[in-house]
Amino acid sequence: MTLRSADRSTRSAARGREAERPHRAVDEGTLASTVTTARTRIVGARTGWTADALVATVRGARAVGAAIDRAREAASSVVTPLGWTIAAAAPLALVAGYAWGWRELVVMGVAGLALALVALLYLIGRTPLSVALSTPPSRIAVGDEAIASLDVENVSRRRAFGVALDVPVGEGIVPVTLPGLARGAVRRCDIPVPTTRRGRLVLGPVRTVRADPIGLVRREVAFTEPVEIIVHPRTTDIPSTSSGLVRDLEGQPTRDLTSSDLAFHALREYTPGDDRRHIHWKSTAKTGTFMVRQFEETRRSHLVVALSIASIDFASDAEFELAVSVAGSLGARAIRDARDVSVIVSALTPEFAKHTVVAVRPLATRAPMRLLDDLALVDLSPSALGIVDLSRLAGADARGVSVAFLVVGSSVRPSRLRSAAAAYPPSVAVVAIQCDPASIPGRRRLSGLSVVTVGSLPDLRRAMRGAAEW
Repeated sequence: MTLRSADRSTRSAARGREAERPHRAVDEGTLASTVTTARTRIVGARTGWTADALVATVRGARAVGAAIDRAREAASSVVTPLGWTIAAAAPLALVAGYAWGWRELVVMGVAGLALALVALLYLIGRTPLSVALSTPPSRIAVGDEAIASLDVENVSRRRAFGVALDVPVGEGIVPVTLPGLARGAVRRCDIPVPTTRRGRLVLGPVRTVRADPIGLVRREVAFTEPVEIIVHPRTTDIPSTSSGLVRDLEGQPTRDLTSSDLAFHALREYTPGDDRRHIHWKSTAKTGTFMVRQFEETRRSHLVVALSIASIDFASDAEFELAVSVAGSLGARAIRDARDVSVIVSALTPEFAKHTVVAVRPLATRAPMRLLDDLALVDLSPSALGIVDLSRLAGADARGVSVAFLVVGSSVRPSRLRSAAAAYPPSVAVVAIQCDPASIPGRRRLSGLSVVTVGSLPDLRRAMRGAAEW
């Protein structure tokens, strides 16, 4: 044997010993005690066919339990509570009738089973229909006519008799009953969508209902997906000439003086810290003293519309609906005029909260449609802050605000209006708009506060047309 052959034999023997060493280090008892599986939890220390049989039994029981759960869920979606009552009472009546010899109980049991069998016959088969729902625009205004169209086609090879459909519209259900449809026949029907009140409506899903006359079973099959429709508050287009209270987009000079702006005010002597770019050299040469330009500060118009949603500020729902329309009209006009506008309402306190939520909730003002979407969902609440507290929160952050509109109802007294207006800085023009359909429209001055009473949206249009005269 050569030296190279001996080295190879030595390395092979060493690798063999290293390969055997891990296997000898593993103890089956130690492995079983540290690694716990479902099988070990079931069989424990059992081995052989007994352990296999126990595992198979557990697996079968789990499969049967899952099948029973699925069958119970399927049956619960079809059988009504009355059906479950009949299904439980009929066998009991038969057993008790035969055991005690009561013919009445036997008759009741037989009748219950007969009703159950007849009810099951109504579930046999399927509804061979193709249903298409054409909805109105997803955003409509209060009072606008909205019609949804339902196209039903018989796609089976035989005639369909007595087609009954249910169309959920908001919180109600519109039943649609169609006569028999021949093969390939299409029938269209119109469904009116209620738009008497703003809010969010869910239209659909359109479904068929197969049920027995007594109401033991009921099976529903949906054909369409639900569609959301938002009913906006009705608004009016305020003319752009109504901007007498609102400063121009580029800014209007104020009485506040600044060292850098657009509106020139006067010249003054140079003081350390002034920008040298504003030195007026001709005046400096005449006077021999450095003179700098002084400007009047200009501000870009910022409009605030504070809509009260507190129940104490309105005497009726009609007043609140008019107030929502007024706030939407003012905000939408300002957005279309490319002005900075904030429309705010009170944040609501949860029903079981320990403390009152003192905050405002700004509505979306990026586009008129987004603002109307938010206004469609606001509602009166007894937990909302009143107009005085709402104005205090808005007035605390009134930097750059030029005009503030306070939209309230007839329940707000003049003293509360003055307190709400006092929450804004003196440089802010405050206009209170009281919505009262039962009052005569008009406007008046109240301690430096403009109060406008409107009974309808046309009154708001006329009032804002004369805003430059206020």
